[in-house]
Amino acid sequence: MQLEAFLPHFGFAVLLVLLSAGVVRLMIAYPMLDDPARRAATAHTVPTPRGGGLGIVAAFVVGMVVLYGTARFARIAEPEFIGTILAAIAIAGVALADDLMDFRFIVKLAAQTGAALVAMASGLVLTRLALPWVGVVDLGLWGPLLTLFWIIACTNAVNFMDGMDGLVGGSLLVVCASLCFIGAQQEAWFVYAAALFLSAGLLGFLPYNLHPARIFMGDVGSQFLGFILAVLAVACSRFDTSQLSFLIVPLLLFAHLFDTGFTLIRRVLMGERPSTPHRTHLYQLAQRSGMSVRQVTMVHGGFVLFQAMLALAFPNLDSDVKPLVVLPPLVVQLIWLAYVARRVRHAGLSWRAG
Repeated sequence: MQLEAFLPHFGFAVLLVLLSAGVVRLMIAYPMLDDPARRAATAHTVPTPRGGGLGIVAAFVVGMVVLYGTARFARIAEPEFIGTILAAIAIAGVALADDLMDFRFIVKLAAQTGAALVAMASGLVLTRLALPWVGVVDLGLWGPLLTLFWIIACTNAVNFMDGMDGLVGGSLLVVCASLCFIGAQQEAWFVYAAALFLSAGLLGFLPYNLHPARIFMGDVGSQFLGFILAVLAVACSRFDTSQLSFLIVPLLLFAHLFDTGFTLIRRVLMGERPSTPHRTHLYQLAQRSGMSVRQVTMVHGGFVLFQAMLALAFPNLDSDVKPLVVLPPLVVQLIWLAYVARRVRHAGLSWRAG
């Protein structure tokens, strides 16, 4: 497509930005308050409206409905397209109810599983996986199980990282903008359009979430974003026959996945229940050890920019090198872990919840 063909899309995206911002302003005017006394994991000390992610959901769903009716060039197979929209609406609806009522984690997990199965039933399933030093492995019956695990893990990774003003909103704006560019580069117009709509929604929300935040994203935003990006990762795997391009989204989200994975494994090994609220993610410990919210957010912004540069270069790498692209961000995260651990020790903080 030529540049002229992109211009109407960006004009429509501006309308979606305004839609998202309008919904967020309504959520501020008629708030669902986040009570710090009920949420041990929050860094705030005063009640703050939450549910601002509803603006992101509105922008995405409206964009997808218009896309379905008007832009056949960006359509994937109809069952997959409809399945993605229905699953997105389902996960957003349950997450919004969770923002209102604080469901138990098992209820959230059941909802995430159900939404993932809807998307998978439409045909969005991994069949191959690229492993460093091994190559491409046909997954066979493991494909659906790995897809289910990936969607649930990504959904929760983004959700768990949403505990600091501007961190998830700002970093995912870079992720979605990068994915939009990669989708256009690969002529994967469904991925391009979906990422564009997510970017528009985030642009409308983010000004109200920068520190000090006037509103929080809430589960309706963070679970929704994690779920959609997980589904888009499976869609990205269609870029090449070996499905190496599945790695693009995990690469863009590497810092989020590392922090969540490390924290989960550490808490299990320390005998803690993973579902209990806590403030022991690496980004939270960094802030508690003396770094400001803006500093921690900027560090994570740097992580995502580095990961985005690798993701943009990914399609041009040799097939043998592509599975190794996760190693540079892994090194960066290990350095960050060592730095945070040093700060935790000097500040006399505990790695345990409470």
